Amino acid sequence: MNGELPAAILGNPPGRWAAAVVIALLAALALALLLRFARVRLSGWARETDAALDDGLAAALRATRSWFILSCGVLAGALTLALPARVASTAGRLLVVVLLLQAGLWLHAGIGGWLQGYMDRHRDPARAGAATTTTVLAFVARLLLWSLVVLMLLANAGVDVTALVASLGIGGVAVALAAQNILGDMFASLAIALDQPVVIGDFIVMGDTMGTVERVGLKTTHLRSLSGELVVLANTDLIASRIRNYKRMYERRVVFGFGVAYETGPQQLAAIPETLCAVISREESVRFERAHLSALGASAIEFEAVYYVLDPDFNRFMDIQQRVILGTMAALREAGVGFAYPTRTIHLVQPPQGVA
Repeated sequence: MNGELPAAILGNPPGRWAAAVVIALLAALALALLLRFARVRLSGWARETDAALDDGLAAALRATRSWFILSCGVLAGALTLALPARVASTAGRLLVVVLLLQAGLWLHAGIGGWLQGYMDRHRDPARAGAATTTTVLAFVARLLLWSLVVLMLLANAGVDVTALVASLGIGGVAVALAAQNILGDMFASLAIALDQPVVIGDFIVMGDTMGTVERVGLKTTHLRSLSGELVVLANTDLIASRIRNYKRMYERRVVFGFGVAYETGPQQLAAIPETLCAVISREESVRFERAHLSALGASAIEFEAVYYVLDPDFNRFMDIQQRVILGTMAALREAGVGFAYPTRTIHLVQPPQGVA
């Protein structure tokens, strides 16, 4: 009797269990091969198309776990068995847990793959704002996703989710008060993503701080300063500051002033505005506005010219400014006009006789 196989295990004969094991292994193998085929095809389509959705689907399939494939195989084998109600109920609950976790991993990886594909296809600086917004919204979507998965797992375990959410209300207020700075930075990052006062690649100035935006995170924003170091700012400090965004400058207004000596004749003075107009107007990407004798200074007759550089690039502006200054100096020297500089004249008066 001891060497004989039991007549039944959980109400099923050994032969049926053996068939169930074979079916489970074959089903798991078939599912693994099917997922591998789909993953390879989707990865190929993702490389050939400009749609970020293909990247998300391919990333989601790559997130498939082996325990999920084995669970699906076990389910296929279990369908051939007549299990007791209690065992079937427990197995069903475990299967729901597996499905929820795998669905969460699929969606999490899909969001990441879609985001990476979107970023790779929109590296144009003009689309930097969309990239910043997408990054923050993807994090919010993942946070909501796993919150929903946890609630569904608790509900599957028999927990009263409605009562739990209600009880968390008071606790949530306490946590919010304790972590108000962190939450403030998180909401500030969402405001930056939606309102877009700055985006990745913008050159900004805030008081004594200046640099190029490299990253907008949930709590901090990273700037790369002109001298090379990384400047980290809290998001709340960023949106509470007065920001000068030079990346969004369409044209740069330049006021160019200088003074000439008082010995300059009236005809020469009258010709200087026309000279300035000629020097500035020959530059490309420049719009001349005006040139005038603006004031009689303490030691010079002052002139002022205003023009616009139709390019936000600072190096381009400095190149144009340099050529304008050198051209003005050459034109005035050719016209015999000298620049003024501060001087001091001391008059020596002989004191009257008899005064010591």
